[in-house]
Amino acid sequence: MDDSRLKALLEHLPVFWWEVDEPWQALESGGGAFADTGRAQRFLERMQQERAAPGHQPEEDRRQAHPEAPRRYAAFADLIDRAPAAAFIRDRDGRYLWANHAYAHLYGTTAEELAGKCIEDFDAPAEAVRFRALDQEILNRGTQVRHTLGYRRPDGSAGQAVGHRFPVRENTQTCVAGIYVDITDHLRAKVQRQEAEENLQALRDHSGLPCALLSADGRVIEASAAAADLFQLGLPDLVGRRARTLLAPTPELDRLHRRWNGLIARRTRRVETSAVLVDSQGQHRRAQLHLTTVGHSAARARHVWAVITHQSLAHEAHPSLTAAQVRILSLLAEGSSNSDIATSLKLSRQTVDYHLSRLRQSLGAATRPALVARAYVLGILAPRAWPPRSATAAHPLSTV
Repeated sequence: MDDSRLKALLEHLPVFWWEVDEPWQALESGGGAFADTGRAQRFLERMQQERAAPGHQPEEDRRQAHPEAPRRYAAFADLIDRAPAAAFIRDRDGRYLWANHAYAHLYGTTAEELAGKCIEDFDAPAEAVRFRALDQEILNRGTQVRHTLGYRRPDGSAGQAVGHRFPVRENTQTCVAGIYVDITDHLRAKVQRQEAEENLQALRDHSGLPCALLSADGRVIEASAAAADLFQLGLPDLVGRRARTLLAPTPELDRLHRRWNGLIARRTRRVETSAVLVDSQGQHRRAQLHLTTVGHSAARARHVWAVITHQSLAHEAHPSLTAAQVRILSLLAEGSSNSDIATSLKLSRQTVDYHLSRLRQSLGAATRPALVARAYVLGILAPRAWPPRSATAAHPLSTV
């Protein structure tokens, strides 16, 4: 097996190979185990330190001391004897000439125990027949094959591995070699992730909650049908839209923007706030926004889930209410009389009567009870607070 084919095989596997000279200086290295060359160099330096440590026995001395030990088979075996990828070499008769520790681990044994044994000594009859057929295919074709195969783990559970099987020349005969990565745990994690995504999709689509996944720059990536209905848009029209176009221009937007930046910078993971939404017909409604970042790995959050709860009644945009008017509504909802309100706010009775008249006109309420009800359904007063108070410190219908 020539070096170029070997390097091509190792490049996409979780292994790291190197070639060094006598002083243990790296001449060449590669493989996909390390994402950066710095880690690879540190690994080589650590290996060099281990070789220089007292008690280390050079490879040639070890071979002379133990001539009965099985020889290593060319560059292929020298490179991946200790690799995390499972590797083997078998002759035409299905007898193991060599296997590395990772391959032996798949069968719950050692590399020394595998050497000289046949496929049938470790695999069930049906699997042994299948593996011999694969070996024969390689020998007949004379080229490599990449495939996924199933095997039985030592604990009896089913496992899966993916890799290459290819012909190699050893001692004048053509043999079969293989490099495999156990993907059982990877596949299990993939299934678990798929189940989680399906559960999240079911929650998104069938909970009835308006929710959307937003990118870091505030663009809607995906959304629930309830969210599209809330904004009176088709779902394709909502996806891709900038979230800021769905918010009414209110004084509290600056604060919401600052809190959003805190989420993306991961200074906080979750934000609950109030905002005024605007639909495609220009109707406003106040709602609670629950914003949560997705994932932990990146330094900056890339996605945020937004869930909308406690929506007010949709309404036309109103003129801004003054701080005094919002406070009057709060005291009115508490049950205070006009005289009590005047005393509490240090206003004249006539001033309070004037404000109440303007509020009934602005909010379309003919009576005091109707005025209180409208203040709640329009989101002016917080629905879950007592004593009654403004739904926000800077309400869009208020100058405070």
